[in-house]
Amino acid sequence: MTSDRSAVSRDRRRVELREFLRSRRARISPADVGMPEGGRRRTPGLRREEVAVLAGVGVSWYTWLEQGRDIKVSEEVLDAIARVLLLDSTEHAHLYRLAGLNPPQVASAPSAPAPPQVRRLLDAWSPRPGYIRDRHWNFTDINDAARIVFGYGESDHNCLVSYFSNVRYRVLHRHWAETAPYVVAGFRADAARYPEDPEFDRIAEKLTQSSTEFAELWERHDVAEHTSAVKAVDHPEAGTLVFDATLLPLPELPGHHLILHNPRPGTDTQERLEQLLDARSLVVSHPG
Repeated sequence: MTSDRSAVSRDRRRVELREFLRSRRARISPADVGMPEGGRRRTPGLRREEVAVLAGVGVSWYTWLEQGRDIKVSEEVLDAIARVLLLDSTEHAHLYRLAGLNPPQVASAPSAPAPPQVRRLLDAWSPRPGYIRDRHWNFTDINDAARIVFGYGESDHNCLVSYFSNVRYRVLHRHWAETAPYVVAGFRADAARYPEDPEFDRIAEKLTQSSTEFAELWERHDVAEHTSAVKAVDHPEAGTLVFDATLLPLPELPGHHLILHNPRPGTDTQERLEQLLDARSLVVSHPG
């Protein structure tokens, strides 16, 4: 059954690859790639032979690729074809997937403030906590609810560093010790995405020197993917608050994530949260 599904998936990819390459080729004129028009053409776009020559591959090989035949494809060849067909980054990644390869790593954006529409979303999320972090886990934006609920102060600039150095956060976090290994494993997994970036090593080295707990966990070389989590906070004013945390990537800022915390169903977190932030004059009514 598994082999049957694999065969169907492979055949579907080949059909999609054939139609995708044909459609991209049809939209490119010779002039777009610096070639003479050469008179009228029966069909729009470049010919297969022209794509092959411009990409530096054999005409027969490119024809087989466009026909969806079972041939070996390298990243270098796909990059050359993408260049000739003037594919954008999304189309380039799509070509890789249809050819059965992992898309190239998207370059991470430098640490930057969120676009206005995302910033408005973060503000509107109050009284629920939310923040944005860059690829190094630095806070780039954080709403007031997150500061009050999790105990973040003006000196908190990095999510990982605060986890191990902010005493107030540690006291509030009910399952700090149980969660710590997963936090460190998540940071190591993110560091592996950017092996050329020394900032991850700098952050880890500094934390290793200041926190024996972090040092021990870092030595494990565990890795984990973080897309969601449950956070329980014992707040001195509001009591126990339990949240479902969701990590949402920001496509316009590669490497950045929006982390939103929602009161966990079946708890009285929503009511306690509203009372806490109402006392701090942070609750804003929103329609719906």
